[in-house]
Amino acid sequence: MQRRRFLTQVAAATGAGLATVGLPAIAAQTPTVRWRMSTGWPKSLDAIYGSAAELCKRVGELTEGKFEIRAFPGGEIVPYAQNMEAVGNGTVECNHVLATAHIGTNTAVAFDTGLSFGMNARQHNSWIQYGGGMEMLRAMYKQYNIVNFVSGNVGVQMGGWFRKEIKSLADLKGLKMRIGGIGGMVLSKLGAIPQQIPPGDIYPSLEKGTIDAAEWIGPYDDEKLGLNKVAPYYYSPGWFEGSASITTMVNEKAWNALPPVFKAAFECACNEQALRMLANYDAHNPAALRKLVAGGAKLGYFPKDVMQAAYKGSQELWTELSAKNPDFAKIYPSWKKYQEDEASWFRVAENALDNFTFNALAQR
Repeated sequence: MQRRRFLTQVAAATGAGLATVGLPAIAAQTPTVRWRMSTGWPKSLDAIYGSAAELCKRVGELTEGKFEIRAFPGGEIVPYAQNMEAVGNGTVECNHVLATAHIGTNTAVAFDTGLSFGMNARQHNSWIQYGGGMEMLRAMYKQYNIVNFVSGNVGVQMGGWFRKEIKSLADLKGLKMRIGGIGGMVLSKLGAIPQQIPPGDIYPSLEKGTIDAAEWIGPYDDEKLGLNKVAPYYYSPGWFEGSASITTMVNEKAWNALPPVFKAAFECACNEQALRMLANYDAHNPAALRKLVAGGAKLGYFPKDVMQAAYKGSQELWTELSAKNPDFAKIYPSWKKYQEDEASWFRVAENALDNFTFNALAQR
C-alpha cells in the first residue's frame, strides 16, 4: 500500500501516468542526493533511534537509492541541545528530535511535541493534519529556515523515576529532576529544580545523586537506560505531555532543492514512522513494565495534590507564555479549542468504553 501511494504521488508530481512511470525510470532521471540526519537519541534505544534509521532506509528504498539519508546518534555531530540550530544553519540537512527540547529558541515549538495535560497521540495528530496545526507550525518554523514534519510519537509517557517516594506536593520542593521542555517550566512552579541532561547522561547523574529524579519516555526505553537500578520509585502518568510527537526538522534550502519525487518519498517515510513508532512502543511497553516491576520497581501514581498543582501551573504558564511570545499567543487559541472539542467527543465514546473494558479486564 505504501508503494502504491508513493507511485500515485510521483505521478501527480511529474504529470505522468502510472502506466509510463516506474521507480527505476524515475531514479534514472534524478540526481543523487545525500543528507545527514542528527538525532537526539543514543543508538541503544532501538524504538526511537531505530525509527529514525528506518525513516532513512525507507527514503532510500522509495527512491531506488538515489536519495540517501544517514542518521547519526545523539551528540555525534552536534550536542543534544543544538539539533534545531544545526538544521537552521545548514550544518545538517535534517534532524529527528522532540521539538520541546528547543523551547529555549522559541517556546511555541512545544506545540509540535505536545503540552502538559495536552492531547493524546490521536488527537494531536488530528490537530496537526486537520486542525490547522501544521500550517501554524510551518509559519513559526519558517523564521528559522526550517520545514517541519511529524515522524513519530511515543504516546503517553511515564512520570519518571525518583530516588525517594513522593507522598505529597511538599516532596517536590527543592527536588532536582532531569526533565526537558515545558514540563520543567511547570515543575519549577511547584518548587522543583528542572535539569536539562542528555539521555546518555541520565543514569550517571542519578547514580551519583547529582539529580533526585528523572523522566525519559516509558518502560521499554527506561529499562534500556537502567534507570530502575538507581531510582526505585516509578510514577505515572507522564502529565508533561499528553503524548510526545517526534519532529523531523529539515533545512528549508535543502528541502526546496529536492526534486518533487524525493519530497514525496520523504513525506511518505515520515508518515509511515508516525504510525510505526507508536505501534512499536505500544507493543513493547507492557512486557517491559512487567519486567521492571518484577525486578523491584515500585510502581505508583502521583498524589492528587501534585496532579492538581501541575494542572493549575500549566494553565497559568500558557497565559504567561502567550503574553511573552507572539508565536505562542497565535497558536494557543486554536490548540486549546481543538483540545476541548476532542475531549467532548472522547469523553462520550472512547473514555466510556475504555474505562469499562479496563476495569472489567482487571477483575478477571
